[in-house]
Amino acid sequence: MKIYLVGGAIRDALLDAPVTERDWVVVGSSPQEMIELGYKPIGKDFPVFLHPETKEEYALARTERKVKKGYQGFDFYFDADVRLEEDLKRRDLTINAIAKDQEGNLIDPYHGQQDIKNKTFRHVSDAFAEDPVRILRVARFAAKLPHFSLAEATITLMKRMSENGEVDALVAERVWKEFEKSLHLSSPQRFFEVLIACDAQNILWPYISDAEIQSLTAISTSNADAHCRFACLCHTLSKQNLDTLIKTYRIPKLFAELALLCRQHANDYRLLDTTCAESIYTLIRQVDGLRRPERLTSFCSAIEYGTPSSKQQLLQTAVTAIQQVDSSQLQSLNLKGKAFADALKIEQIKAIEDQLNY
Repeated sequence: MKIYLVGGAIRDALLDAPVTERDWVVVGSSPQEMIELGYKPIGKDFPVFLHPETKEEYALARTERKVKKGYQGFDFYFDADVRLEEDLKRRDLTINAIAKDQEGNLIDPYHGQQDIKNKTFRHVSDAFAEDPVRILRVARFAAKLPHFSLAEATITLMKRMSENGEVDALVAERVWKEFEKSLHLSSPQRFFEVLIACDAQNILWPYISDAEIQSLTAISTSNADAHCRFACLCHTLSKQNLDTLIKTYRIPKLFAELALLCRQHANDYRLLDTTCAESIYTLIRQVDGLRRPERLTSFCSAIEYGTPSSKQQLLQTAVTAIQQVDSSQLQSLNLKGKAFADALKIEQIKAIEDQLNY
């Protein structure tokens, strides 16, 4: 039984990047032996175990055979005679097919270190074409490592996957999951650039055009969070296309809400009369900025491509002024319902006017 550190931990260490998680491959063992050693089985399709102390994942070395279309159409073989090189060969990119033994020696049968040096994404073998999720993973790696480029042979292989229907077999949840991860990375627009390069863009994201990708590029130069980036990407779409996109990929509520809000009120923001207290008040209420001031910040950031503007600062100052309005005097007048709401609105607009004239 031999244990090797594999994949992303090796790649990131060679790139002098933070190592956030470690995965291990076990050669020459069996499920029964792993359980006897105290490892907890968690794998559904093939044997993966949690270390009894570190809780890191240990997988038995395995090979796989394609039996039907889609990323789930595989049979796995994981007996003790599977060699490390066979396990590494089934991986997606050469930069992810490097292992380290317990003495610290690197095992690199597919020249991943050279591709790291040359900043190249290259598939390990033609088995890459059997799993369409690998297209999404390459797109995500491009968002993480924007200075890397795709090997021509890998582009050709990915194009063939788009042409033969493999991409159509991707499930919505996985497409969104890989894109959401990309939204947190330095260059999320490269996710789409890879899909365009391999002819998968029109299959997976038909409503996202060059204009939307340029918006994502612009906001990604700032520290805007993933929700703002998604809203910036999508808020210029038609309502029908945005609704379809949200439904197709079952996009989480927080992402969808901000995108829809920006789509609906972006023009109100751009045409805002910054000298008119009532129009400022109206926009703040439309965005629910009094109850959720953080949403107002995200709304402005998405429309301004992540760059704070004087208009955004004005709205935030107006929210502070409104929050300082003392409603206790109105309550003493025994105003109820709409009468109270109307009187409070007048006081809040006056607070904004006072702030404008300050």
